[in-house]
Amino acid sequence: MYLLVEFSVAVLPIIVFLFSMWMLDSFQLIGFKEILLTIFYGFIIAGLTVLIHNQLVQFFELDKRTLSQLIAPFTEESLKLLPVIILMKKHQVGFMIDAAIYGLCIGAGFAIIENIYYLNSIENASIIIWIVRGFGTAVMHAGTTAIAAIISKDIIDTKNWSGYLPFLPGLLAAALIHGLFNLFILPPTTSALIIILILPALFYSVFKKSEEHTRNWLGTGLDSDMDLLQIVMSGEISDSKIGIYVKSIQEKFEPITVGDIICYLRVYLELSIKAKGVLIMKESGIDLPPDPVIEAQFEELKYLDKQIGTMGKIAIQPLLNTKSADLWQLSLIK
Repeated sequence: MYLLVEFSVAVLPIIVFLFSMWMLDSFQLIGFKEILLTIFYGFIIAGLTVLIHNQLVQFFELDKRTLSQLIAPFTEESLKLLPVIILMKKHQVGFMIDAAIYGLCIGAGFAIIENIYYLNSIENASIIIWIVRGFGTAVMHAGTTAIAAIISKDIIDTKNWSGYLPFLPGLLAAALIHGLFNLFILPPTTSALIIILILPALFYSVFKKSEEHTRNWLGTGLDSDMDLLQIVMSGEISDSKIGIYVKSIQEKFEPITVGDIICYLRVYLELSIKAKGVLIMKESGIDLPPDPVIEAQFEELKYLDKQIGTMGKIAIQPLLNTKSADLWQLSLIK
């Protein structure tokens, strides 16, 4: 019975925290199955971390304090951020709120396995230890990964940093917070209380900001897509800035390539408009049935992508803004 109480205190707080944050997202673009899968990634990373730390301890003859305070914050935060990096590189993270939820899931999975490990290895521990680990350490693990993901997503959306550089500031911030927590500058119960009070308020403000940005993006993006699609479909180049740019593309490429570029624009814009429509319906709680035409459109887009080549894609990038949320949105309807 006492073991069950210990387990509940050590594990349940992070699960409740995670799903409470998920429920705050009115769009809920990350489904329940994805939540569970990402938590499972956290499980794997926790096991991988134990193996790496054991090797480091044996090879360098490290003591537990050095490992906990100097090594673990960097190794653990680097490994926890890795799935987020992969998702962002594949354009699977649309908005800041999605980055935060993915980070929370990975950190939660990591914390669950870590606390279960300590439950099996620490004997006769007081209930206070499990309260601190459940409400403090576990939430810290989820929070640091989420913070790293939020910072990384913000840099990707607002800066033109190349390679893996956008992930470095978030990683350093997460490692710093983690390291300070492990230094025990404050009593463990005080640290746990601060985390419980600060992190939910921080994520709530981030979620609200992200939702506002999403709605703004939906409005302006949908209008822009429809205006450009109208120009492409009409065949008449207007005097607008978009129309002038389309005309300049026609003057720089061979007629057959121009035809492929126009077709690419048309298919991409149709898919983009459909994706934004799906997103709007999702916010209203309406799930649309699969569109049988979608698969054929993606095949056509894939073919045209090869036909227009690198120079063609560079030429139309200012029109489509083919990065971040604008690429991610297509995954909604695949």
